[in-house]
Amino acid sequence: MNKRMLWYPLIIGFFGFLIWLIIRQGSHLQQHNIHQVSPSVITTAASSAENVKSALIHNIQNPLALLLLQIIVILLVARLFGKLANAIGQPSVVGEIVAGICLGPSLFGWLWGSGSAFLFPADSFKNLQFLSQIGLAFFMFVVGMELDTHKVKNKAHDAVMISHASIVVPFFLGVCLAYYMYQQFAPANVSFLSFALFMGIAMSITAFPVLARIVQERKLSGTPLGMLAITCAAADDVTAWCILAVVITIVKAGTLWTAALTLVLALIFLGLMLYIIKPWLSKRIPKMMEAGNSKSVAALGFMVLLFSAWLAEIIGIHALFGAFLAGVIMPADVSVQKLLTDKLEDVSVLLLLPIFFVFTGLRTQIGLLGQGHLWAVFGLIMLVAVGGKLGGSAFTARLMGQSWMDSLAIGALMNTRGLMELVVLNIGYDLGILSPEIFAMMVLMALGTTFMTGPLLDLVKKTEESRLQASQIG
Repeated sequence: MNKRMLWYPLIIGFFGFLIWLIIRQGSHLQQHNIHQVSPSVITTAASSAENVKSALIHNIQNPLALLLLQIIVILLVARLFGKLANAIGQPSVVGEIVAGICLGPSLFGWLWGSGSAFLFPADSFKNLQFLSQIGLAFFMFVVGMELDTHKVKNKAHDAVMISHASIVVPFFLGVCLAYYMYQQFAPANVSFLSFALFMGIAMSITAFPVLARIVQERKLSGTPLGMLAITCAAADDVTAWCILAVVITIVKAGTLWTAALTLVLALIFLGLMLYIIKPWLSKRIPKMMEAGNSKSVAALGFMVLLFSAWLAEIIGIHALFGAFLAGVIMPADVSVQKLLTDKLEDVSVLLLLPIFFVFTGLRTQIGLLGQGHLWAVFGLIMLVAVGGKLGGSAFTARLMGQSWMDSLAIGALMNTRGLMELVVLNIGYDLGILSPEIFAMMVLMALGTTFMTGPLLDLVKKTEESRLQASQIG
């Protein structure tokens, strides 16, 4: 044992001596080069050693260091506001949207312009945008997996009627609103068709994941009301995303023939995913799970997600639609969905989605609404959004035989827009269809309609309890 221990200092000492010998010989080369260096260079090198502060600032402004600092700040502020939202009975998504607006020019940039410019310079927006798009793709994949298409197909006629009414009524009102706003607020070179279609779809969106969480938190999942609301939202989600894909196709195409070609390619893509890749996945993935190849299942799921998102983006119907469709075609097996959800949900919800909220907040300039008539326009947008979605859903639910209280509860839940609305708005902003003023108004509308869901449900519940008590006393 002692002899083996002797080898350690001998090996380290031998190679250490060789390293020293090479360095000693190399010092002669250094002396030779020093004679060739100009005095100005030596002086600059000496002076740079004293500028530690400027070197640190330079390192902080390095793109990677700046991105990491931005992510740290975003996560801290988003978590703080998310907890504050939960403390007042709101879903965390409300707090995260508010956090994004506060970190943007509306508050942080207004209070400390130089600090905002240092932390979120304009040339860093691309990096944040790419990260947020990746996070959204992951999230839409999870949303697609959580969507129970069999429940939508097999559910009673009531849910489909309520869902489609909750789309067509606000869509119609959104198009009417676009007619009123087009000349004053639409960006230059944007056709009325593009502007009207995006205003219509923006009014029609329901945030299915937020609605599902609200139903779960309020312990309504097993009740007829909760089941009907979830089914309506699921059908709404599928229909709205299909309409959005068509709208994006029409807007991007420019000409009727190009739009028709894109729609044909989109239908081929849809057929490929539903009738070729989905059956293949239904056979392949269960075999891989039985063999215990969970990592291979996860890798295959990611590849399908990326391939579908890439193909959708190439066709011209946006990568998010492809990611959503990839989730829909995944096998309905609980173990498969849990495996893929566990891999993606934490990364997307806890890390990447807050980046999307802040990126949206950086684009939202509430200061642009400084004139009184703009707030009047915002009030009109809120009236159309709430009246179309809540009113259309509640009235149709009542026609389908639901009580007024249940109808109003369904309307309040369907009026929840949250994250999905921000996705649509960012697509419209990226395509140049929504001006900064309209974008700011619509973001505030998304926040307001999501915020009011909880209080409206509480009001409906208290009204129902009061009515029951009055009937018992009578």
